[in-house]
Amino acid sequence: MSSRRKALKTISALPLVGGMLGPSILGATSSKVASKLACPITEPLKRDFFKELGIRTFINAAGTYTSMTGSLMHKEVTEAINYGATEYVNLDELHDKVGDRIAELLDCEYATVSSGCFGAMTIGLAGVMCGTDTKKVAQLPDTTGIKDEVIVQEAHAIGYTHALINTGAKIVSVKTAKDLEKAITKNTAMLWYLNANTDAGDIKWEEFVALGKKHNIPTFIDCAADVPPVDNLFKFTKMGFDLVAFSGGKGIRGPQSAGLLLGKRKYIEAARLHTPPRGTTIARGMKVNKEEVLGMLVALELYLGRDHDKEWELWENQIKLISDSAKSVKGVETKIHVPPYANHVPSLKIHWDESVVKISKDEMRKQLRDGHPSIETVGNKKEVGITTWMMEPGQERIVASRVKEILENA
Repeated sequence: MSSRRKALKTISALPLVGGMLGPSILGATSSKVASKLACPITEPLKRDFFKELGIRTFINAAGTYTSMTGSLMHKEVTEAINYGATEYVNLDELHDKVGDRIAELLDCEYATVSSGCFGAMTIGLAGVMCGTDTKKVAQLPDTTGIKDEVIVQEAHAIGYTHALINTGAKIVSVKTAKDLEKAITKNTAMLWYLNANTDAGDIKWEEFVALGKKHNIPTFIDCAADVPPVDNLFKFTKMGFDLVAFSGGKGIRGPQSAGLLLGKRKYIEAARLHTPPRGTTIARGMKVNKEEVLGMLVALELYLGRDHDKEWELWENQIKLISDSAKSVKGVETKIHVPPYANHVPSLKIHWDESVVKISKDEMRKQLRDGHPSIETVGNKKEVGITTWMMEPGQERIVASRVKEILENA
């Protein structure tokens, strides 16, 4: 990593070489011209693309929503992406090497950078269904002669299971462990688990993995928004899940279009057969380019090296600041909470009696969105929800001030 940074630093310095020319190498050139040549080259003005397009940017007090373009990448990540754009490499070789590196970092058998968590789900299941049989790989989504049933707890069967049926597979819903065992047939390909809905399902992690092992059926857990905590990057492969998927553009703060697929090498190598550069597969459109692969790797390295305790303390202080500011308005109450799964960060709920503070929750969010600067929040008709983990430091003060101002004016 240090050599890459050194290379980037060297490359970034190249445009300034012309500015180092001095009179001693300019021969008979007049001192006036030499003086001009000796001046550093002025950097061109940066374009404000969003302003040109008439798009408002905003303070993200909502979280890592795809509709709000997820998270912001750190400078080191964008440097890696820019570096990736400067050379040609073999795409498979890059995926091989980065997969090995990520597996080493996360102490698992193997890994690959995917096109988001959704893409990881599709290729992961496709790898399980087809193995390394290239005829079957080319056959999907026609599942004739291929095991094509995925057992899912009813409480986990949300819209994102579409990533699974993209393969041609069928979802079989169950409620209990007994139901699950009854649902197993010769066509059962995989057992799929949604971590965000852990509390809603009867079957928990260990029992789910044990059922998979008992019946020799691979288990897959979707952990899209389950970083932080950092331990989750290691926890589920150690627990025995065969495949684990994470979004790359949420808490890890990698490219929004990238993700991670971790787990058993045999399944991930099989999953890769469905991805580019191969062309006649269901995942041809789920291309992950070299820039995203490098960006995801560096984002993961940075995330693992972060001081997570210090970061948590910052979020707690930011949330408390906004909470105290809102509560200073008569009739307003707040609740600080941490969701147990998915988006596991300090969060705030603001609510009030609308007969006392005469503004609806929807109108509150609208005024925050329409103000200057624009602030995006979440919630419903009962409360306004705020998180700070996707804010830039200092923005929490702006949010605290605007929240108080709108509530006081109401």
